[in-house]
Amino acid sequence: MDDQHCTFGLWYDFRNPARWPRTFTDFYRQSLEQIRWAENCGIESVWLTEHHFMEDGYTPSPFVLAAAIGARTESLRIGTNLIVSPLHNPIRLAEDAATLSLLTEGRFDLGVGQGYWQPEFAAFGRSLRNRPSLLEEGVELIRRAWSTEPTEFHGKRYDFPALPVTPQPESVPRLLVGAMTQPAIERAARIGDGYLSTQNAHHSMYLDALERVGRSREDGRIYAGQWAVVADDPEREWARIGQHALYQINGYIEMGAFGPPESVPTFATPQDLLDGGAFTLWDADTAVTELTTLLANRPQIKDVHFWAQLPGEPVDSGSARIELLTSKVIPQVRAAIAATRPEVTA
Repeated sequence: MDDQHCTFGLWYDFRNPARWPRTFTDFYRQSLEQIRWAENCGIESVWLTEHHFMEDGYTPSPFVLAAAIGARTESLRIGTNLIVSPLHNPIRLAEDAATLSLLTEGRFDLGVGQGYWQPEFAAFGRSLRNRPSLLEEGVELIRRAWSTEPTEFHGKRYDFPALPVTPQPESVPRLLVGAMTQPAIERAARIGDGYLSTQNAHHSMYLDALERVGRSREDGRIYAGQWAVVADDPEREWARIGQHALYQINGYIEMGAFGPPESVPTFATPQDLLDGGAFTLWDADTAVTELTTLLANRPQIKDVHFWAQLPGEPVDSGSARIELLTSKVIPQVRAAIAATRPEVTA
């Protein structure tokens, strides 16, 4: 795909809260059918995320789901946003990602981050304080595993002999890194092939960090997860799904995604989410304006992806917003960007 072309995609966490009951068998089947349908509608990427030991089944196995998605699709890119890499053996991550790349004929990108939820780290025998070194050494090991020359690795956290990792990926996945704080973003700029962002809040920080680590900001690559609800009548849509959004955001707060849970208060109502900027509401015209402005100002953005549906929301409910996105929003954004940047293909 043309590197100037920004893809538009969907984000999945596969959370299935008991508050809105359904079987996981049905939920997975419906979601995979939705992804195949969405590709035919014009969606170009799917992003999977990871957590463990969550009562709502937040997916612990994104690679398995990625393989199922790859088998049902033809051209869309599949990525992780993100894998909590310090919980994993990096050689196993490299092997699984290489296999996915081969299965999908090069359509897989590996996105990683350092994580934050204490119970996961305790269960897997890792320390939260070691996250930076676990992430950084893990990324280095993955890169070495994808190279054709096996070399020994002796680090602070890992030791591996010079053993070949096979099969090798024929198309080496991009290794993307997510982060939300200044030190973590600088690390992402230094070691990543691209930056996984959330809520568009840290793009300038990432581009500035690229320059500080000796890389060109023009060569930056941003994969931008969105927290916007796009609907014909967004206020009415919010009245219908706001409780699902409240469940999602408060869950992240309680896990420590935005800082120590004891110091970050949860939101009381869906309206509080909007007032606090955790979510935004766009009708189709507003979405076109916002996305066109975002992409025009940040040509480094290579992908924009939205939650396919919120935790507990029916899959068909999310599909209605996907249809609006693909039929009314994305074509107009492409046309507007092409008008301002003739080198960009639609």
